[in-house]
Amino acid sequence: MYTRHSLQSNPLSGHLHGPFWRTPMRKPMLTLALTAALVATAASAQSQGAAQALYDSGKWQEAAASAAALNTSAGLALAAEATTAGASMVPDAQKKALFQKAQDYASSAIAKDKNNADAYFELARAQGRLAQFSGILQSLGLAGDMKKNLDQAIKLNPNLAGAYVALGLWNSNLDEKGFIARRATGADKNQIAPNFEKAFALEPNVAVHHIEYANALILQKKKAEAAAELQKAIAMPADTFWQKRDLDAAKKTLASLK
Repeated sequence: MYTRHSLQSNPLSGHLHGPFWRTPMRKPMLTLALTAALVATAASAQSQGAAQALYDSGKWQEAAASAAALNTSAGLALAAEATTAGASMVPDAQKKALFQKAQDYASSAIAKDKNNADAYFELARAQGRLAQFSGILQSLGLAGDMKKNLDQAIKLNPNLAGAYVALGLWNSNLDEKGFIARRATGADKNQIAPNFEKAFALEPNVAVHHIEYANALILQKKKAEAAAELQKAIAMPADTFWQKRDLDAAKKTLASLK
């Protein structure tokens, strides 16, 4: 998401000593401007990294605030991700407002960079969560928007594994809701497994992908297959706060299937 700049790669650098740049005041001014730009870029990357570290440690509120304060597309997308994740840790009465906030962050990220695949993915994820707290008509509308945003995320980044996982879940959840939901959204149970398979091909060792596939299989009443996916997930390493939380949830779900 970041572009590293160097004086060597800057198109102006090869002309600093040409005739146009011999005016004594212009050379220092240009050098200072380039230096300031480099420092600002490095600081932004470091701040994004600091916000990511806060998020990985479970400090989602601090992470969201820090990332949003960067006022960049990447920062706002991370703020959306942190806010959506954090909603899982608050009482149900507070969840809807957080999903709406995450949706706002993601929309702002897209406004700043319409080519940011992660921003479309985070918008879709927030919409999917928000649909769970909405009426049937609104939830079907959100489901349609979610699909469009996931499709756009994949168009921009065909290697975005999480988007395929989300599409698998999208088809699974709507298929489970019955004929009306399927007809209104175009959800198809035959698209569940293929989307997860794409995610596994891209990121075979990401536990949460297998956990989510298990959740989709449980909705299809395929408990044995779900248990097999959960077994794969709990054998994988968990480093961040969220990965460890997913691992604990997977163990509990697996125990309930036995």
